[in-house]
Amino acid sequence: MYSETMSHLPDPDRQAAFYDGVTIKRGVAWVLDTLLISLITLPIAIFSIVGLFMIPLLFLVIGFLYRWMTIAGRSATPGMRFMNIEFRNAWGERFDGGQAFLHTLGYTLIATTVILQLASIVLMFLSERGQGLHDMVLGTVALNRRA
Repeated sequence: MYSETMSHLPDPDRQAAFYDGVTIKRGVAWVLDTLLISLITLPIAIFSIVGLFMIPLLFLVIGFLYRWMTIAGRSATPGMRFMNIEFRNAWGERFDGGQAFLHTLGYTLIATTVILQLASIVLMFLSERGQGLHDMVLGTVALNRRA
């Protein structure tokens, strides 16, 4: 029924509590993280003057570093921690720095293309484990954090 690489993750049928509401929580966490990234980007853009001419690029770079560092540290961004969710790899472990980098890279590449972003969001709502495109490629999931 599930591939061997997914056998270390909670079963969505028998352990559904790990996946309950995660897709919506990911959406709220994304909004919170985007606000935090904006609050970091704006002062840097204003005080560096050159940054004012490159706000989209600056936002992209700061967002990438923000996500990579926070996910590598605790397997979740601050928005995700606020929503009590975290990422796990195919072995059910928290992300290390390399996995966090690959996940952030996948997210960033998908986020730059509207069609791929929409497909990823639809997959999060339709797949058993609530996985987006980059999650499926890497074999990762977002789960409700254990109490």
